[in-house]
Amino acid sequence: MENSVLKPWVAKLAGKRVLVIGDVMADHYVWGKVERISPEAPIPVVHVVREEVKLGGAANVACNIAALGGKVTLAGIVGADAMGDTLRTLLRNQGIDPSGLVKDAERPTIQKTRIMAQHQQVVRVDRELNVHLSLSVQESFLHACLKGVEHCDAVLFSDYAKGALSAPLAAAVTKRARELGKVIAADPKPANMGWFAGCSIVTPNLGEAQAASGITITDNASAEKAGRVLQERLKSDAVLVTRGEHGMTLVQPQGAVVHIPTRAREVFDVTGAGDTVIATLTLALAAAMPVPEACALANAAAGIVVGEVGVAVVTPAELEAALA
Repeated sequence: MENSVLKPWVAKLAGKRVLVIGDVMADHYVWGKVERISPEAPIPVVHVVREEVKLGGAANVACNIAALGGKVTLAGIVGADAMGDTLRTLLRNQGIDPSGLVKDAERPTIQKTRIMAQHQQVVRVDRELNVHLSLSVQESFLHACLKGVEHCDAVLFSDYAKGALSAPLAAAVTKRARELGKVIAADPKPANMGWFAGCSIVTPNLGEAQAASGITITDNASAEKAGRVLQERLKSDAVLVTRGEHGMTLVQPQGAVVHIPTRAREVFDVTGAGDTVIATLTLALAAAMPVPEACALANAAAGIVVGEVGVAVVTPAELEAALA
């Protein structure tokens, strides 16, 4: 895909409205120094220097959309706790509407605490309770999601298999979004792939596509075969298999399969690259960009973030510069 074709679309992403529905998390970083070993056990003693909370999971997808100029409403589940309040503040600071967040007093806000020392992760502590949502919380969450569908250009399901999403919720939202002519994108986990039948596009990575299709992907032909199986099973308008250094494979019911080579010149960190792909792709489709071109633009955005260390987002200026 020629850069000259893609570049004019970057400016058209601004202002498109996306409802992100999924598993919201807090990425909590504790930075410190290690100068001695504990006398209590053979473990390092970390002297804390600073702490930081970042938006994770579906909230990071929302950040990627906001960074590209999109208008985002985030729908998810948080606890009735201080971290839930912190996430709301962080979202507002990023220009993201947190009105779709629903409190669940029986579950804590999902929090992943990473203890970092000498630029290395010493240990990770997860706070989460993966239990079924109560009926009242399910009803409140569905109401928030359906309300958001009415006021967006596109719906994006961000599934981390942490319990916010369910088959009934995905089906109800997809049905309403279809009735209103909205773009519907999904980044699902393999076990939940069937929940997202009827979406405009589904974006499994290589491992997820293999697990869901039962086909080992080793080349373009096997990637196409796996994509075909998933597209026919889900009755989606398209399936995009993201394949890391091997690029992407786009499968649609009609038309030729498109294999998109990677744009990354040097890969430092793939963390969050999938979030950047689905965010850019959904915005592009909301702007009425043709599907192959939208996938190519998402591929260009991913090529930028994997060249940086840690979870990163892409700005319109960076994307335009990469396409210059």
